[in-house]
Amino acid sequence: MKKTVSRALRTPLKAGVIAAVLAAASSSAFAQSSVSLYGQVDEWVGATRFPGGKTAWNVGGGGMSTSYWGLKGAEDLGGGYKAIFKMESFFRAQNGQFGRFQGDTFFARNAYVGIESPYGTVVAGRVTTPLFVSTILFNPFVDSYTFSPMVYHTYLGLSTFPTYTTDQGAVGDSGWNNSIQYSTPNFNGLSGTAVYSLGNQAGENGKKKWSVQGMYFHGPFAATAVYQYVNFNNTPGDIGSIVSGQQVILGLRSQGIAQVGLSYDLKFVKFFGQYMYTNNNSDINSWHVNTGQGGVSVPIGPGTAMASYAYSRDSGGLNQTHSTAAVGYDYPLSKRTDVYAAYMYDHYDNMSSGQTYGVGLRAKF
Repeated sequence: MKKTVSRALRTPLKAGVIAAVLAAASSSAFAQSSVSLYGQVDEWVGATRFPGGKTAWNVGGGGMSTSYWGLKGAEDLGGGYKAIFKMESFFRAQNGQFGRFQGDTFFARNAYVGIESPYGTVVAGRVTTPLFVSTILFNPFVDSYTFSPMVYHTYLGLSTFPTYTTDQGAVGDSGWNNSIQYSTPNFNGLSGTAVYSLGNQAGENGKKKWSVQGMYFHGPFAATAVYQYVNFNNTPGDIGSIVSGQQVILGLRSQGIAQVGLSYDLKFVKFFGQYMYTNNNSDINSWHVNTGQGGVSVPIGPGTAMASYAYSRDSGGLNQTHSTAAVGYDYPLSKRTDVYAAYMYDHYDNMSSGQTYGVGLRAKF
């Protein structure tokens, strides 16, 4: 009798222990989370002469890619849902300062929180713009603000006086504050993104920025189409007076940019092509800019050779042309470290030509 009772007591006890272990495992899987630290350091040595300027020898940051570090995390909420966050900060290793330039926001690359689900991902905060993503993925120099012709034509023009005396280029940064972004799931290589950014000021609800993008990747072929509209940069009304050389663009109200890009990889050579149309509206006049870029990347030995040419022409503004050509070679020392050398020629109408050349080292972590 005693033996029977003891066995009877042990059976439910064992079952309870097993149930507790299973419950703990289920809870652990349900609440599984992760946090990652990552980034890259990119430094180069060489010379820069902007159009109309003089040559400066320098040790600079971000020759092939801008240096940054970041934290990202995810927590499994169950049912295919995850809570996610990302905080990324640019820095200048040549002087130890944060940001891409003096006065840059600390977490300027990305700073958001959101939900990832089977139906797509929604995030809120500061996000990288779809226009920037399309710009860097469809040119062989990717996100180089030092050597990429297409990055020059898109982001290093309008409102960058005194570096450039021009009315060409995109208003604003590669990242937008006060944003809500939705990204679709991947449908056999096809995906989409939509972003809406608010002015965050009472009485300024009409001030907005928005962008939509579609991308397609299938085998060797890839394509993108994106549209971006802005009527402010950081705060409502802040693009109303943009200095461009000796000319002041008064009452700039809005800017719309449409861009398409294609690439095709034949293994022994990869082709890139982009076209961008920029329409600017001000109280005084309106003008538009047509931009095209063509490029190739070719595997040579363990590394890759790159070449790109971009050309822009505006009508109704300063009626300028802008042409930029670049060549370079990137050599991997390992999976995370590479060295590179590049040369870029840059020219605007009625200005002496500019050029940039140098060698650099990039380490990822």
